[in-house]
Amino acid sequence: MTKTLVTLTAAAALCAGAVSAQEVRVYNWSDYIDEDLLTKFEEETGIDLIYDVFDSNEVLETKMLAGSSGYDVVVPTGSFLQRQIQAGAFQELDKSQLPNLDNMWDVIQERTAQYDPDNTYSINYMWGTTGLGVNIDKVREVLGEDAPVDSLDLIFDPENMEKLAECGVHFLDAPTEVIPAALNYLGEDPNSKDPEVIEQVGPLMQEIRPYIQKFHSSEYINALANGQICVAFGWSGDVLQARDRAADADNGVTVEYHIPKRGALMWFDQMAIPVDAPNPEAAHTFLNFIMDAENMAQASNYVYYANGNEASQQYLNEDVIGDPAIYPDEETLNNLYSVTPYDPRLQRTVTRLWTSIKSGV
Repeated sequence: MTKTLVTLTAAAALCAGAVSAQEVRVYNWSDYIDEDLLTKFEEETGIDLIYDVFDSNEVLETKMLAGSSGYDVVVPTGSFLQRQIQAGAFQELDKSQLPNLDNMWDVIQERTAQYDPDNTYSINYMWGTTGLGVNIDKVREVLGEDAPVDSLDLIFDPENMEKLAECGVHFLDAPTEVIPAALNYLGEDPNSKDPEVIEQVGPLMQEIRPYIQKFHSSEYINALANGQICVAFGWSGDVLQARDRAADADNGVTVEYHIPKRGALMWFDQMAIPVDAPNPEAAHTFLNFIMDAENMAQASNYVYYANGNEASQQYLNEDVIGDPAIYPDEETLNNLYSVTPYDPRLQRTVTRLWTSIKSGV
């Protein structure tokens, strides 16, 4: 995910100078699809695709809650989706227009139903975990051969962080990812809604704040791949993209992704149709296209994230379906946690806390 706001048109019109009778506007996380699929959609459907990207759930939520976003399909993470459903931001899916729903994976649908009961408003696009990206050679050079690369101690123990600051540490700029992980490290419920419990994260983060080079939700990909940093607390697929970029560059950097053994956040990115979508019929066409087994596999093979489409698994590359960092084994899967939205009052508390953490004040 290159989380900078840009706009790209998937491909030229089928005939030069032709004006399409239909257009669908999609708003997704950046660097989160194989662009060949965007061209394929236009060629197969004759619908012009306008594809914009965003860099955080907060950016998307501001547009959704303001209304009149102008988009036909958007991709919020589950906990944000839940709050937006409650605010009336989405329309129910017309499942009669979505025959490829039969391809979806019941294991993932059961989990996404906590945000969207009966999966009434959304389909799963990708899911993954939030964990530790490490330049294994640099980390071992700094912390020794027994460096805790599969433990939250790596990033929340001030002694470790002081040493790792020599080679660079990035954190996601995402309170809904970092705060639950910090609570998990403290032995608290990652999904706690108790303000006093959540406030415990402040002192913990202030201890390590001097050693965090940057809070950003995409720059860590290239920074890890290029050896500019040695640790990132980030999204699984992003770290795996960094791993592969380093390997392709043959630059001597070896990146690994580790799910913390104490457990990690399991998140779900859901495709949904805004209640005021300009072209809901074309939006359903796009969702059905994405749920095609081979199309969904092509997306996962490109971004190195797991998806909620069981039928796609036969088409996944072995380095995707066979990688436990992407598709964890059952024991690891059962140790993953998920979180639900903060209410408005608690959200204000979290926002103030996050601002304080980032500023170091």
